[in-house]
Amino acid sequence: MPETISSHLKRSALCLFLFCGFFLLPACTVKPIHSETQPVEANIGPVRAVIEHGDWVVIRGVTGPDNLIGAASNMPFSHASIYDAENDQVIEADRHGVHLTPLADYLGSGSRVWILKPMWATAETRPLAIEAARALVGKPYDFTGVIGLGLPDSYYCSELVVSVWKPYMGKNPNQNPIPIVISPGRRHHWGRVVYDSMEIGLGVVPKGK
Repeated sequence: MPETISSHLKRSALCLFLFCGFFLLPACTVKPIHSETQPVEANIGPVRAVIEHGDWVVIRGVTGPDNLIGAASNMPFSHASIYDAENDQVIEADRHGVHLTPLADYLGSGSRVWILKPMWATAETRPLAIEAARALVGKPYDFTGVIGLGLPDSYYCSELVVSVWKPYMGKNPNQNPIPIVISPGRRHHWGRVVYDSMEIGLGVVPKGK
């Protein structure tokens, strides 16, 4: 077996071990299952009232991987994307890689929705960030990035939506630094929440622009 393949398999096995040890065990302390999505019509109007080119759209998904991430991170959100207003779609990274999804379809896949304004977003930087995100469509999913190892030229969801803003983060690395592993539920540390759909049954709560 070629050395590169052997090394990759060993690294993958180590990743799996670390994932089980550091993520799955803490998940036993929280409720892991969300099975119902919010109706699209409950969110689409209020979201369109506040969302802009380059904003982050963060959801609590209800699939198996979303439930695992939500439980492991002990956070109310499990997936993040960036909004392309010109095409009314989000650019996201999941197990299928980096791809495009219509905004309405994306909103309909979660039980809670956040809209955030990235702290580096301006009229000048928004189109540049989206241009960078579009260029990453087709890239593979970074399965090892969620435990801090990372594969080159690949992305998991939060890694994708943060990476396109890196050129505009400023020169001081100690100013609100980005951690190695970025949880979808911690997006508010680097952005302003302008919409929160809350949990199922609690209604829609727009927070203003």
